[in-house]
Amino acid sequence: MNGAIGGSEQGAPLMFDHVSVRYAGRTQRALDDVSVTAEPGKMTAVVGPNGSGKSTLVRTLLRRVPMDSGRVTVGGVDVASLDARDIARRVAIVPQREEPVLPLRVEEFVALGRHARRSAFGGMSADDHAAVESAVTRAGIRDAIGRRTDTLSGGEWQRVRIARALAQAAPVLVLDEPTTFLDIAHEMAVFELLDELAQLGQTVLLVSHQLNLVARFASHIVLLHRGTVAAAGDAATVMRGEILERVYEWPLVVTRDPAVGAPALLPLRGSGRHRERPSS
Repeated sequence: MNGAIGGSEQGAPLMFDHVSVRYAGRTQRALDDVSVTAEPGKMTAVVGPNGSGKSTLVRTLLRRVPMDSGRVTVGGVDVASLDARDIARRVAIVPQREEPVLPLRVEEFVALGRHARRSAFGGMSADDHAAVESAVTRAGIRDAIGRRTDTLSGGEWQRVRIARALAQAAPVLVLDEPTTFLDIAHEMAVFELLDELAQLGQTVLLVSHQLNLVARFASHIVLLHRGTVAAAGDAATVMRGEILERVYEWPLVVTRDPAVGAPALLPLRGSGRHRERPSS
């Protein structure tokens, strides 16, 4: 994934302010007084085990779940006061799961990202075409142009969805598990692209299971556990063995990434009497 960054606006702060969410029929809150701030020019990552509340955080931004308390703001504006079109101009979201209602050509699907910036009856402008072209190049999907979305592999479909979000040219980019189905090369390419966007001033909020890649690239990490914030800060603050072992409920050690020196999680075998021990 490469190509010039074009069409993106400068970032705006995205804030989840003391957010609490309880799903119907559940006694325990999915989110309990959770605060997260994603700032312009930084990649902020939300991590945690399955069921910790990561995707629920994104759903509150999409207004798909009601909040018991708290609020979500973009650039200081409460999301609850915005309509869907206004939100789409401010925030581009790549949700965890999505299936197209009807198969479209890849370029048509990416162009859907321009919908919020076009008039109801207007065609694609030169700016729209340029944004789509840039998004296709940056997401590394040029080879998929002309194909239908129902012919794509899982990894190709994931990158096409990222391209649509890039075409929105929104100041805030939110991605829920964007490297699902991607191989190592494309995982790295996604993280490097997000890092590049952040360095150019965009606000990037990433939900991910890839702790070692997050430790390499994210400026700020929020670790969720059972709907609460277990730790928050830079990689050195969050990627600590005693914290991660408690949250993930699995034996592990934290070592150093030999390439960049960032903390790296190494899970151990934990079954029976064959549990591994770190070498001295």
